[in-house]
Amino acid sequence: MNTTHFLKPAAELAGQNGVRFPNESLEYRQARDALLTEEIELRRQIERVAELRRALPPGGEVTKNYRFDSEDGPVGFADLFDGKQTLAIYSYMFGPERERPCPMCTSLLSAWDGEAQDVAQRIGFAVVARSPIERLVAFKKERGWRNLKLYSDTDGEFSRDYHALGPKGSDDAAFNVFTRRDGTIRHFWSGEMGTSTADPGQDPRGAPDLMPLWTILDCTPEGRGADWYPKLEYPSIR
Repeated sequence: MNTTHFLKPAAELAGQNGVRFPNESLEYRQARDALLTEEIELRRQIERVAELRRALPPGGEVTKNYRFDSEDGPVGFADLFDGKQTLAIYSYMFGPERERPCPMCTSLLSAWDGEAQDVAQRIGFAVVARSPIERLVAFKKERGWRNLKLYSDTDGEFSRDYHALGPKGSDDAAFNVFTRRDGTIRHFWSGEMGTSTADPGQDPRGAPDLMPLWTILDCTPEGRGADWYPKLEYPSIR
């Protein structure tokens, strides 16, 4: 959003909407238009935050040559860029101490698998976990993922440095973005919202929320629920 442009008030845009649905009441339409005003403001806020993110000064230089195991053999950190100038890495909670991976991470990555080919047109896109690559590939096949590129952080050094490994060795999810400009690799941005930044009564999560699952449920009267989370498997429905 170019902030130098004059923006009409959100309520004025909402008033121009003109959408109506069969048999809706005047009460519903008034409440819906008020909500639409807030949705327009939310869209503008999301764009303002994205603008601020893009304007961040250069982050810390990556001076270590982190090593990973890929499905095709050992690779270095620069290889994850896949020829692009920007790299996004999701740290998957599937360490060697886990019998099964994190269901929440898995739900997110299942959605991203369908987007991975599109994302890869613009940036490098990698999923890193601390389990051996053979274990990651086996679960990738079980889940039916086709497009995600998985890497094993064999010594945990990357995970430790970029906040995907707790002080006691526990997994944590992380989403980090790196840039490569003029031959220098730098950290650009990381999701830093968590327990310490959570509002009362809400699960800790970032903004915007990266999980399509929650975006869909937020549009329903049931919402996210207070105690429901995705699972790796569900009973068959006949």
